[in-house]
Amino acid sequence: MKILVIGGGGREHTLVWKISQSPLVDKIYCAPGNPGIAELAECVHIGAEEIDALLDFAKAEQVDLTVVGPEVPLTMGIVDIFQAAGLEIFGPDKAAAQIEGSKKFSKDLMARYNIPTAAYQSFSDHAQAVAYIREQGAPIVVKADGLAAGKGVIVAMTEDQAIAAVDDIMLNQVFGDAGASVVIEEFMDGEEASFFAFTDGKNILPLASSQDHKRLNDNDEGPNTGGMGAYSPAPVVTDELYQVIVDTVVKPTIDGMAEDGCPYSGILYVGLMIKDGNPRVVEYNARFGDPEAQPLLMRMKSDIVPVLQACARGDLQQDSIDWYDKAAVCVVLASGGYPAAYEKGLPISGLDAAAEIEDVMVFHAGTTLKDGRIVNQGGRVLGVTGLGDTVRDAIDKAYAGVKVIHWDKVHYRHDIGARALNR
Repeated sequence: MKILVIGGGGREHTLVWKISQSPLVDKIYCAPGNPGIAELAECVHIGAEEIDALLDFAKAEQVDLTVVGPEVPLTMGIVDIFQAAGLEIFGPDKAAAQIEGSKKFSKDLMARYNIPTAAYQSFSDHAQAVAYIREQGAPIVVKADGLAAGKGVIVAMTEDQAIAAVDDIMLNQVFGDAGASVVIEEFMDGEEASFFAFTDGKNILPLASSQDHKRLNDNDEGPNTGGMGAYSPAPVVTDELYQVIVDTVVKPTIDGMAEDGCPYSGILYVGLMIKDGNPRVVEYNARFGDPEAQPLLMRMKSDIVPVLQACARGDLQQDSIDWYDKAAVCVVLASGGYPAAYEKGLPISGLDAAAEIEDVMVFHAGTTLKDGRIVNQGGRVLGVTGLGDTVRDAIDKAYAGVKVIHWDKVHYRHDIGARALNR
């Protein structure tokens, strides 16, 4: 069969890598792809948001299944358009993708179905938002309602910081239209975890646990990013807690979406805050996490393609996934200056040396070719992922890969996976 993967980041490189292992697959296309993906798939020069062009390509090449990586085409309705043309596509439709596209939509869903989360209010009026902050005090969390590439959440430790965040989002429009309204919610402390489940809108197939590292610098300091590294499994999610998350969060979410008339199909990401063994939802995403996809799919033993097909067809019968009894750790190498401005076009060395290290995969996220050399193009550039018998082994593998890769001003955290070791 022929598969088209949409996107060009680390998550998509990981999906292409995993899909390429399936005996069911003859040909993989990726639009637009990146230099790492080009080693496994035919990259097509169509942007992830050029939906009409993607549809024309899928029809012309008789693609059997399209897999959508990023959130923006999902919120634009790519699934609806492909399905209307009779094409199989993995991901939620436009109505269901609001679970990520609108913070207010997702918080209202949780309130309706008693899914544990932080107390909140949403505002489209700046003065009312500021008055609410004054009333509630700090610490408090301010979120742009719409999509902001993982950067629209400000954890404010003082009222002044929170009001400055509202000013930035609503008045200065630092996130554009995403900031037309804001959600302001109670600050939750605890330990974060990421939980993923495949679903066809009715049945769910949960994945192994994982944990992301959102902050830019060691010891969880600095601004929030799209993710500086991840590992799986996450010891904070015990077997008992795993079942609690399925029963009190994942099932009610999928059942609630169906009840509301917008059944959710694809992969559901739930960002959780765990304190005293109790999980609460921080946010939902309508797609695989990046960088969580890297360690999760490195550990996944089962063929992913039948699962993707079953979700797309509304016929998910599989009730378990086989996992390698190993740990995996992904360390993100970022451009110096990220998540603010950074220099592009800097040549990257050491990729061949890293590729020779056993049980290490280098997934490309923000790279491109310039004069025949691979250079940095995005904020998060590479995801160096190691597989090991223990978390310690996997950390050592990943950082062995990190050490041989270099470009000017490269930035990465030195403590990915440390929380797991502390347990």
